[in-house]
Amino acid sequence: MYNSEAALEKAKVRVGLVGTGYAAKFRAEALLNDGRMGEGQAARSHLVAVVGHIPEKTQSFAEEYEIEALSSWQQLVERRDIDLVVISTVNRDHGAIARAALTNGKHVIVEYPLSLDVVEAEELIALAKAEQKLLHVEHLELLGGLHQALKQNLAKIGEVFYVRYSTINPQNPAPRKWTYNHDLFGFPLIGALSRLHRLTDLFGTVFTVNCHQRYWETESEYYQSCLCTSQICFNSGLLAQVVYGKGETIWQSERKFEVHGEKGALIFDGDTGFFIQPGETTSIEIGPRRGLFAKDTIMVLDHLFNGTPLYVTPEESLYTLKVADAAQRAAQTGLTIFMKDI
Repeated sequence: MYNSEAALEKAKVRVGLVGTGYAAKFRAEALLNDGRMGEGQAARSHLVAVVGHIPEKTQSFAEEYEIEALSSWQQLVERRDIDLVVISTVNRDHGAIARAALTNGKHVIVEYPLSLDVVEAEELIALAKAEQKLLHVEHLELLGGLHQALKQNLAKIGEVFYVRYSTINPQNPAPRKWTYNHDLFGFPLIGALSRLHRLTDLFGTVFTVNCHQRYWETESEYYQSCLCTSQICFNSGLLAQVVYGKGETIWQSERKFEVHGEKGALIFDGDTGFFIQPGETTSIEIGPRRGLFAKDTIMVLDHLFNGTPLYVTPEESLYTLKVADAAQRAAQTGLTIFMKDI
């Protein structure tokens, strides 16, 4: 499958990690725990080095996981003793790091989005194929209990005609961090691509996209709030409304996914779910969100060593990125964007 498959069959895959935050810690734990899942199972991975934005934090992370701290991601991707680069850093840098890693003969795991730029994402997928290297764009939302419950119950409600997906997170004061930075996070529905990827995974291709976006600024680079609403019409005729908001001028928290069909509805509000039909409402069990980074990491290792299919392809992530980019252009121009023109 890959030009390094024979080598991987004989040795552990050596991993370099870019990032020291929330996702990076879960990746490190998953890699270190690989091989401890079952009795007699040998570890297939070896975490070698890490690099982050803040030297002191990088050093602390390296000491905690007993690995080497590096000073730049450029240094990491050029290391001969690294086979796989895991990118868990700010969205802005995903594309550049993935390109450098692939060019240096590394497999790549990258948290979504693959890039903030659609053209660059297309080039990276082509580069991975040319280099015969794995390029895996993580989409944990597909593995979680909510999405699995949606898939298991979707057929019960007949033809779906309307979906509303709202994730609103009040934060006062708003943190001065990269997720509130225009350049580092990107357009909200690109930076938070999972909000759209749930929909394209469930309902297929998109016909038109409309979007309205507003920021409340504190300074040129950082904002204190954002609110983004998008209306997406699928080729099936389904209309979906996606609402994403966070920050100081957002007052009521909400995490809700409504799916309305001709025979009933599925309503997921926080960690509770219901199947509604005439005269009856039934609870739906939602699996936990814990352990998803570990599950994704083990799937990647299974794929590298055994050729086991992964749960998502980079092309699928790219399609959703194109929908998110269409939402950005719709917000900028006030026009309806037709996906067939893209």
